[in-house]
Amino acid sequence: MKANPLRIVALAAVLSTLSACATTPAPAPKPPPPPPQNLVGTTDELQLVTELALDLSRTYGAENILVVFDIDNTLLAMEQDLGSDQWYHWQKDLEAEEPCSQRLVNDRLAAQGALYFASAMRPTQPNAAEQVRRLQDAGLRVIALSARGSDYRLATFRELRRNGFSFWPGAWPPAAGYAEAFQPDGLPRPVRYEDGVVFAAGQDKGLVLQDLLKRSGEDAPLLIVMADDKQDNLKAVMKAFSWTPTKVQAWRYTGEDANVQAFDAEAAAGQWEALQPALMQLEALFGPDNFDLPPPAARAGCPDRE
Repeated sequence: MKANPLRIVALAAVLSTLSACATTPAPAPKPPPPPPQNLVGTTDELQLVTELALDLSRTYGAENILVVFDIDNTLLAMEQDLGSDQWYHWQKDLEAEEPCSQRLVNDRLAAQGALYFASAMRPTQPNAAEQVRRLQDAGLRVIALSARGSDYRLATFRELRRNGFSFWPGAWPPAAGYAEAFQPDGLPRPVRYEDGVVFAAGQDKGLVLQDLLKRSGEDAPLLIVMADDKQDNLKAVMKAFSWTPTKVQAWRYTGEDANVQAFDAEAAAGQWEALQPALMQLEALFGPDNFDLPPPAARAGCPDRE
């Protein structure tokens, strides 16, 4: 039987194609990205932290990154010096240096709780809440880690919501937090985790965060990106994770530095003197459910106040 020339040509073309496929090497597998590294930086712009975290998520996966924001003087700041973070630290230092100073308040923690209840807060920059939402929308886990105690949680959530922040979407699990406070190993006071906000009660933020991640039973994140206005807090977190596979990229936020440096102690003392009677009257009328101020009295070992 005579061969069909067209079939011969077609068969030759198929064989040629198969031969080419057999000899063309498969593309080399894409090499894995280099492991993330620890990093310490400074910025006055929260967007830089957001862009960095988003870029890292494209390399390492959004599910492997935890972004941690401080609240006071990082996301929110008091409208006035009185009750601000700088006011608290001024009072703390003043007590150590001049324990009988007339400018000291009795029980600064109780006083600050009353001021949180009475005062409003503002975002440190107009787009602060937007930066948090961008991270959440991209699937990153985002929480707030505050030095505040849980006694201040109601006023804290009020001001977060009022300024457009919500940490429940995408929070480290369990997203709703824990019904009760818990005490991290090695720390003297219990802490609380609720709706993506950690109330560390003035304790080592590194140990608090480490305990929170372990408690959840989830795999630890590959990378923590953190923004805080206090360098000591950033150092504490880096130290806590220094011997673990989790890397930390720590950013000191400086956007409120000018306001902190401009703190006017005399003005704040005058504001407290004018406001304290009104706060005492509110407590007398409505009870101590929201704050509980001690009555004005001489400090132990000090002469009576005039």
